[in-house]
Amino acid sequence: MRNLFKRILKPGRTRPSLGVEGRVYAVGDVHGRFDLFVRMLHAIGQDISQRPTNAFRIVFLGDLIDRGPQSAKIITLAQALAQCTSKFRFLKGNHEELFLRALQGEVRVAEFFYDIGGRETLISYGLDPATGDSMPSEELVEWMQSNVPSDHVEFISGFSDLISSGKYIFVHAGLRPNISLDKQSATDLRWIRSEFLQFQGDFPGIVVHGHSITREVEEKSNRIGLDTGAYFSGKLTAVALEGDERHFISVSAEGWDEAEQEEEFSFIFGN
Repeated sequence: MRNLFKRILKPGRTRPSLGVEGRVYAVGDVHGRFDLFVRMLHAIGQDISQRPTNAFRIVFLGDLIDRGPQSAKIITLAQALAQCTSKFRFLKGNHEELFLRALQGEVRVAEFFYDIGGRETLISYGLDPATGDSMPSEELVEWMQSNVPSDHVEFISGFSDLISSGKYIFVHAGLRPNISLDKQSATDLRWIRSEFLQFQGDFPGIVVHGHSITREVEEKSNRIGLDTGAYFSGKLTAVALEGDERHFISVSAEGWDEAEQEEEFSFIFGN
């Protein structure tokens, strides 16, 4: 687990407070990278060991699925962990939205979903790629409804749109400027890009988000962007927030050992 941590702190800068006792880890877009999902969990465990805390939560900022090769495996593990502890929270990203809408029978959405990374997700659920590539959209929907486990659908359907804590707001894509939190649309929370990214004014809190890929963490005065393109860069990033402090954790797939996935995440249940 060497060289997995990167601390980016700016001395002298006043920071907002998380406003709760304990620590929150927010993790960027995983996009089907089971290796990075597992490695991030172990890295968070190591971080807790090095910086003990009496309480913590782990928030995934959406887009667990699509593009990478092992979405089904991620959902299986995420669901199992969430059933064992309340320390996990999951936000619904635009890819989860498309996945669920396709499963509900929206044929055009299913076609779009397949083209922007859903193909890899369905392969992870057992779809033959050649068959999927030639399958009419109506049949694709039928295949999904027959082959995606109902408990996975129920689990993903329960993901949140927004979580707020103290002076921090956790969303997948961002917020529409100058709109109160209770008036934000689910579409904006999951899809907004330029209007949010280019806004330099204040939001109701510091927005911690994924969705828009950057090479490194994008740390602005009004937001923190954590999507470092895991599915193609092999790099998954998280921020740890506690009081008015923050530090960043970055993991890569370098040296990945399949045996890591068999390890127990005992740190989750030890606090």
